[in-house]
Amino acid sequence: MESLVESEATSTLVIGIGNRQRKDDAAGLAVVDQLRDEALDGVELVEHSGEAASLMDLWQGREVLVIDATSSGQPAGTIRRVDLLEEQLADEVLATCSSHAFGLAQAVELGRALGELPPRLVLYGIEGADFSHGEGLSGAVEEAVEEVVGEVASEVGSGASEAP
Repeated sequence: MESLVESEATSTLVIGIGNRQRKDDAAGLAVVDQLRDEALDGVELVEHSGEAASLMDLWQGREVLVIDATSSGQPAGTIRRVDLLEEQLADEVLATCSSHAFGLAQAVELGRALGELPPRLVLYGIEGADFSHGEGLSGAVEEAVEEVVGEVASEVGSGASEAP
């Protein structure tokens, strides 16, 4: 899976990263699934595998929110919002079960080094508990997905550049 683009004429891009066959790794995809029901004007929703070069192509010149599962040792369901224009990602934050050796963290840092980050780039990380093979989110991650859906809908609906 590279990406599923739903609309081309939008100003804000919301990217859900993950793999539906790796349980909690699908948290970002679950957020995008639920945001489809919100019918947000001017927002493009994209499912993505997390492959870095493709991410960098997608976010050129766009305001971007990315939702991805994390694996940092925090309790499952922990939500972390990071303004990636202000902070660097810790290597241990993103899930280690990605099928790509060159993923979101590397895309962000390469974009930063090349001066090719989008004008707005925010990560919502949802701490996962189970990245084994199979479908379905753990209970704590399901609850976090609901919360992130509300936060992202509020953030893109208001056009806010800071957390709601």
